[in-house]
Amino acid sequence: MGETKDEAYEEELLDYEEEDEKAPDSAGAKVNGEATKKGYVGIHSSGFRDFLLKPELLRAIVDSGFEHPSEVQHECIPQAILGMDVICQAKSGMGKTAVFVLSTLQQIDPVPGQVSALVLCHTRELAYQICHEFERFSTYLPDLKVAVFYGGVNIKVHKDLLKNECPHIVVGTPGRILALTRDKDLSLKNVRHFILDECDKMLESLDMRKDVQDIFKMTPHDKQVMMFSATLSKEIRPVCKKFMQDPMEIYVDDEAKLTLHGLVQHYIKLKEEEKNRKLNDLLDALDFNQVVIFVKSVSRAAELDKLLVECNFPSICIHSGMSQEERLKRYKGFKEGHTRILVATDLVGRGIDIERVNIVINYDMPDSADTYLHRVGRAGRFGTKGLAITFVSCSTDVDVLNNVQSRFEVDIKQLPEQIDTSTYMPS
Repeated sequence: MGETKDEAYEEELLDYEEEDEKAPDSAGAKVNGEATKKGYVGIHSSGFRDFLLKPELLRAIVDSGFEHPSEVQHECIPQAILGMDVICQAKSGMGKTAVFVLSTLQQIDPVPGQVSALVLCHTRELAYQICHEFERFSTYLPDLKVAVFYGGVNIKVHKDLLKNECPHIVVGTPGRILALTRDKDLSLKNVRHFILDECDKMLESLDMRKDVQDIFKMTPHDKQVMMFSATLSKEIRPVCKKFMQDPMEIYVDDEAKLTLHGLVQHYIKLKEEEKNRKLNDLLDALDFNQVVIFVKSVSRAAELDKLLVECNFPSICIHSGMSQEERLKRYKGFKEGHTRILVATDLVGRGIDIERVNIVINYDMPDSADTYLHRVGRAGRFGTKGLAITFVSCSTDVDVLNNVQSRFEVDIKQLPEQIDTSTYMPS
């Protein structure tokens, strides 16, 4: 049944693409192979200034403390600002969000009452964070409006916002965006930039893929499409390309090199009932700015958080069992540094960027190598130092750990008695 459904979705999108061939070439399609190659060769420059960005953007970049573009920014931004379609896979913490934020802000010419850019992502927390990044980099573009839309908020609030103060850039989750477009409150007829962040997460889920496709078909044919993720399987790449015209594909580091530079990784072998005592010992012994502790279920997140508070470790937890308002309130508080310990499910395992986090503890082993990569990527963002510790308590945990080591060619050793603080604490 699932396969038939999948094929139907793909057919639907292929029909759309056949019409697309009659549409005018997008800016991306106009760049021929030779021009693309020349641009690609000439991009290794010394700073953001060399991308010839608007002065207002450069000023915001300086304010944010960024000095040199990361590898993925070097590779992507020069072509993205020309309007090319882009598929980009790069490890966590290397500035993928800034690629589409800066390239969109560079190209956009805000028209009152018109949505020019649409960014879709799979969780509300990530949508909130992306909206914040657009606001941060558009500080000196006062005419530009950004808004975020996701479920859990009364839809009337969103409808009123669209009616009275229509944003130029819309960030949101597929379900809410689709509801607003179907009710004719959100018009996508002027969208010039269509962006998916953590695209594999949305396109692997058939229901979410259907929502994304339905939204996509409400946008003009002539637009730029950009997709980003830290993990893009070979199976999902062809699905991404169905949305695009001759995309530039950027895979910064092949899959084997997707582990993070500057991140020290260890495991601890122990019984299930020994986890709480070991966690207490680690939080006592380790120096950290902020730490995220990942567990496998809502009930375990709530219980572990309660236990830590009882043991005088002031922590908070975030999981899907709490209201959207409460989740965002806690996320903001942690991001702003009000609490140093966060217990979480995989809800915050992808894309969430909190600069002070330098330790991740897998209290429960993740279910796959991909999930492991996304989780540990919360520490050591943007090439800074960090430490990841994983509890291994059963044969299934051992299998996942072995898979991580073979797939990403990383040697994860047992945690030593003494660990050198300088290896994971920023200097």
